Amino acid sequence: MSLFIEQAFADAAAGQPAGGSWVTTLMMVGFFAIFYFLLIRPQQKKAKEHKQMLSQLQKGDEVVTNGGIIGKITKVSDEFITLQVNDNTQLNFQKAAIVASLPKGTIKAI
Repeated sequence: MSLFIEQAFADAAAGQPAGGSWVTTLMMVGFFAIFYFLLIRPQQKKAKEHKQMLSQLQKGDEVVTNGGIIGKITKVSDEFITLQVNDNTQLNFQKAAIVASLPKGTIKAI
């Protein structure tokens, strides 16, 4: 009785193609593998290298903090380090705030 809308009937033969479930599963596994190798694994590797660098810090090392402060380590404890940033100033930082260890003599070169 509809004048403008034609009735649509579902085609019984137009279901999901045969073998469609394993293709979907294979695509999901592929996406996870790509996600793992491009995002998760490099981040884990970087975190492991940072943790190793923090465990090897010693008195006398020159380092950079995440705020960009460059200094020489004067004291190391389990959670904190003390940096000497000039002749009269020493600052305390958490170990996690250290971003990189610099080669010796970098501060004098600056």
